[in-house]
Amino acid sequence: MPPENGQPPQNIATAIAEVSERASTLVREEIELAKAEISEKVTSLIKGAVVGIAAGIFVVIGLLFLLHAAAWGAYTALFDNVYLGYLVVAGVLFLLGGVAGLLASRAVRAGAPPTPQLAIDEARKIRETVAAAPADRIAASAPAATTGADAAAAARDAAARAGGAGGVA
Repeated sequence: MPPENGQPPQNIATAIAEVSERASTLVREEIELAKAEISEKVTSLIKGAVVGIAAGIFVVIGLLFLLHAAAWGAYTALFDNVYLGYLVVAGVLFLLGGVAGLLASRAVRAGAPPTPQLAIDEARKIRETVAAAPADRIAASAPAATTGADAAAAARDAAARAGGAGGVA
């Protein structure tokens, strides 16, 4: 019911403005919260990555000392020459590297090319369903025809009606 003086009610306009202002404030605060969360998580990830890199460096240095000790152990136990101990350790490392390279090559070949096959199959099914839907609607709305020419004419008429009523031609 309009007010008697002919002006729109101020309380509705004020309420709409207040709701709009609160909604925009809420959206801004949510964006700030998301930025703060992302910043905190990125900082944590960077700290973890730095500590992981430091740990990796220590492991590699430890592995070098272990391999050095293995070479000296092979020299002491098996050979008269220290260089033969180092050659044995190097040969074992090359052998392990070759096996790891072969396994990596097989894994890469099995995963190549990296296509999301399940997503492609699902998209194909959706496309087929969408493409079949207009034909089903046209066939259902067409009257029963007795000959092929009558059926084609009925399908064209139904398609024209669907196109004229805002459908896609």
